[in-house]
Amino acid sequence: MATTTQPDVRDGHADEATDGPMTHRQIMEALSGLLLGMFVAILSSTIVSNALPRIISDLGGGQSAYTWVVTASLLAMTATTPLWGKLADLFSKKLLVQLALVIYVVGSVVAGMAQSSGILIACRVVQGVGVGGLSALAQIVMAAMIAPRERGRYSGYLGATFAVATVGGPLLGGVITDTEWLGWRWCFYVGVPFALLALVVLQKTLRLPVVRRQVKVDWTGAALISAAVSLLLIWVTFAGDKYDWLSWQTYVMVAGSLLLGAAFVWVESRASDPVIPLRLFRNRTITLASLASLFVGVAMFAGTVFFSQYFQLARDKSPTMSGVMTIPMIVGLFVSSTVSGLVITRTGRWKAWLVSGGVLLSAGLGLLGTIRYDTEYWHVALFMAVLGLGLGMMMQNLVLCTQNQVAPEDLGAASSVVTFFRSLGGAVGVSVLGAVMADKVTDYVKEGLAALGPQGAALGHGGTGGGGIPDLDALPAPVRLVMENAYGHAVGDIFLYSAPFALIAFVVTLLIREVALKSNHPAPTAD
Repeated sequence: MATTTQPDVRDGHADEATDGPMTHRQIMEALSGLLLGMFVAILSSTIVSNALPRIISDLGGGQSAYTWVVTASLLAMTATTPLWGKLADLFSKKLLVQLALVIYVVGSVVAGMAQSSGILIACRVVQGVGVGGLSALAQIVMAAMIAPRERGRYSGYLGATFAVATVGGPLLGGVITDTEWLGWRWCFYVGVPFALLALVVLQKTLRLPVVRRQVKVDWTGAALISAAVSLLLIWVTFAGDKYDWLSWQTYVMVAGSLLLGAAFVWVESRASDPVIPLRLFRNRTITLASLASLFVGVAMFAGTVFFSQYFQLARDKSPTMSGVMTIPMIVGLFVSSTVSGLVITRTGRWKAWLVSGGVLLSAGLGLLGTIRYDTEYWHVALFMAVLGLGLGMMMQNLVLCTQNQVAPEDLGAASSVVTFFRSLGGAVGVSVLGAVMADKVTDYVKEGLAALGPQGAALGHGGTGGGGIPDLDALPAPVRLVMENAYGHAVGDIFLYSAPFALIAFVVTLLIREVALKSNHPAPTAD
């Protein structure tokens, strides 16, 4: 609870503080630091996608290491998001954002110097902790600065930054990897200058009211939710590879995750200051927005993770070109997030954008489900643009409608809950869909080789097994065509399997009751 309120003190800059809401100029100055932080957070998750085959090869890792370089960061990000959100309700938001940036910088620098896949995976965990903080805190700090009615306008900038980093990351990673005098290690170094610049900008521009509060962090609840999520993600990462989906390992891990989740609920129901206040879920909007975010997360990560494999392995494009060819999605996301934010600010109405986003997201994934290795590129580009438009309308606005429903003291926890479910959906979705794609590729390769007859079996012997990433240039022409067809068909299947999740998110948004955005500025919160 708050004990002393000092609205004239703003993070140690009393001489620069002013009463009342921040001006547009002050918001844009502070927002520039937040956007830089958000940019490096998303960049770290996407920039390695086109570089991973080279990274794992140089470090002598196998398929398990390949999976864990991606999953480790997602796991840490998902597990720590609720804790960052709760800390934001208790401590200085500005200090927490800067701490997350420092954690990210340390993880990135050491990751760039890694000499083994094990060290790299450990560094990705550190990166994920920092990224979890940046992802959650960017929304929370924005909500503390800006009234809900005006927030849509600025959320559009956040969505545009997300778009650039999401699709620009693989492109930048491809260019860096293909440039001999740089190499893949710069995929980890390149975000460091942006993070350091964000630190400086935030220190100079971010001014938030200070509220002294009696602080008590529920570390038991934080540990339980982190353990439950981690065990769940470890299960879906290895299921279908190290052991069968229906096996004793599955039963043990799922049961363990459920027990830890139940223990978390029990602890939170009795905690005086819980990590995730369970009373938030009595609010229908928060519950439905969290559920929708879970399914949007599956669709969102499917739309970014598997495109690089489609363009490189089904269409034989370089890492750089595979990034260039995903630009239509970034354009769609950029346009829809920016335009929807501006219109929402003028009207105060947001539900139509959520519903429209659900339609476009479902349609985009359904259309992408029809692609094959030889689909004309303009078709693929159009489908990607539709997907981007849907994502841009949904992601930020699900957070916005949640923030509009809570008291200032719950702003951090409520915002992080939506972000947490989106990250959880993405992490589980990538793991499960990745395992499904591996099985599909194997099946389609077998079918393709069988269609070639005895000659195909002889050509394919030893060239397509092992579950690794094939070197298309080393394969005979008939087998190469089989591999390209297999990857094109398998990636199309993955998008098709993702479409029902987007459809569920659409149905959930229909159930959310629209409450016009508040025009009043948020009350002072702990900072």
